[in-house]
Amino acid sequence: MEKSPKPTDAELAILRVLWQRGPSTVKQVQQVLEATKKAGYTTVLKFMQIMVEKGLVTRDESPFAHVYQARVPREQTQRTLVADLLERAFEGSTSRLLLQALATKKATPEELAEIRKILKNHERGIQ
Repeated sequence: MEKSPKPTDAELAILRVLWQRGPSTVKQVQQVLEATKKAGYTTVLKFMQIMVEKGLVTRDESPFAHVYQARVPREQTQRTLVADLLERAFEGSTSRLLLQALATKKATPEELAEIRKILKNHERGIQ
């Protein structure tokens, strides 16, 4: 499997917009980001151009407004970030990562049920 590039925090914010909205112009992404924090058009444009170079997004260069879309699915990006964190902070220990995650933020009953389901499937060899 091809290793995905790790997005920065700013790039991750842009990817979240693209995952939620789907293919979007720089202006559309900038407007969504502007709702929660100051995000100038040229800054968002520069980040998105860098993200094309890094392979995080693709750009449709039709004659009118360029449309960007996430190149990698949300789940793959999350796996890349978790794998990096797992190795750097937890020395590869999945149990320590999970214990710290649960100690940091209380899980909802639905999340705990999902975790149990994942663990059962993992024990059975189902992914």
